[in-house]
Amino acid sequence: MWVEVTGDDVLKMLTALSNQHRLRIIGMLSSEREYVSRLAVRLGMGRPLLHMHLARLEAAGLIEGSLELSEGGKAVKFFEVAPFALHLTPETVAEAVKTLTDRRGENGAE
Repeated sequence: MWVEVTGDDVLKMLTALSNQHRLRIIGMLSSEREYVSRLAVRLGMGRPLLHMHLARLEAAGLIEGSLELSEGGKAVKFFEVAPFALHLTPETVAEAVKTLTDRRGENGAE
């Protein structure tokens, strides 16, 4: 199923992917879902910083998180890559631009 992507969606996705840590997270999650603590160890990253990156990726629709109960009854949040494809061509960018939300201030500058 093809979902129409807006200009705002494209900006969110590209912004989320423009960071090497978030690219590493996507790369790691592309092979298997993982929970935060184990992902932090595998990436060599503190959990607060990891949570910030995960939140940005999730807000952009690139990953999905789900809470599950561990055997000990503790809630554990697992993350996995959401199905996405972003085909960038001059034509797709031009179409996406038509749907951008105007983010300029009153003086016309961003």
